Amino acid sequence: MKLKYCVTVLIMGLLFGSQAIAGTAADDISVSDPYVRAMPPGQPTSLAFMGLTNNSKKDHVLLDAEGTVAKMVELHTHTMKNGMMHMHKVDKIDLPAGKKVMLQSGGLHVMLMGLKKDLKPGDNVAISLVFADGSKKKLDVPVRKIKMMMKKQDAMQHDHSMHKNH
Repeated sequence: MKLKYCVTVLIMGLLFGSQAIAGTAADDISVSDPYVRAMPPGQPTSLAFMGLTNNSKKDHVLLDAEGTVAKMVELHTHTMKNGMMHMHKVDKIDLPAGKKVMLQSGGLHVMLMGLKKDLKPGDNVAISLVFADGSKKKLDVPVRKIKMMMKKQDAMQHDHSMHKNH
């Protein structure tokens, strides 16, 4: 009886242990430099950006994002159509094995719509990333003010034009 019990425990340990070693998407994905864009008071929307690195040998999929700071939290992207930039919801974001996917301005991002409060620099926002395997990664994301910077070429043209009239 004792041997039968030990064998059963050993088999169960091997079966469940191999699943634990495989890891979940939430375990396999590392998040770098997450932040939410601070917006002027009264703005109903904001965006969250970050790098997502899949540290495993298995592809993963980000299906959704959740949070309580806004009425709706969705995965979005920007596309160019007829010379105009458009934002729209995406059903998923593929996270290929061993690769980093950037959620950044002008591309993929997390959209926060119907903000329940103004977001000020120094605040933190709770966001959970939801993966196709059902796992979730909880993040405490800082709010940052984004400084608009001129492109170097634009700045040079601006400086040059200032001297034309003299």
